[in-house]
Amino acid sequence: MTDKPAGYREKVYRLVRRIPRGRVMTYGQIAELLGDGYTPRTVGFVMHNSDNKTPWHRVINAQGGCSTGPILLPHDKQQRMLEAEGVKFNKKGRCDLETYLFIPRNLSVSPLKTSLFQKPAQTRKGKA
Repeated sequence: MTDKPAGYREKVYRLVRRIPRGRVMTYGQIAELLGDGYTPRTVGFVMHNSDNKTPWHRVINAQGGCSTGPILLPHDKQQRMLEAEGVKFNKKGRCDLETYLFIPRNLSVSPLKTSLFQKPAQTRKGKA
């Protein structure tokens, strides 16, 4: 990931710095908002090299959980940092994305992209 230009990484950091205390974004959400050339995995790699002014702990996986695993010691540091900001986790270590997901304004995001972060409509059995 270090072969990506500084501007590539800075776009990720700029977006992550907009996440307010007590809110989160997912790796995939960030990749989708930034567009071509970004994937959840590359966003994760970029976050592992973030500086002290970037709130890396506010970026989580699509299930609402922390993905730092063996990377950080202690293993629960990210979750504890988010809990200190008021984010609540269930017994499975997941937060409710409907409650805590931050959707930034002032980005040109098409309706299709915003729908990625909304619950799908309920369907009746046998009907689409």
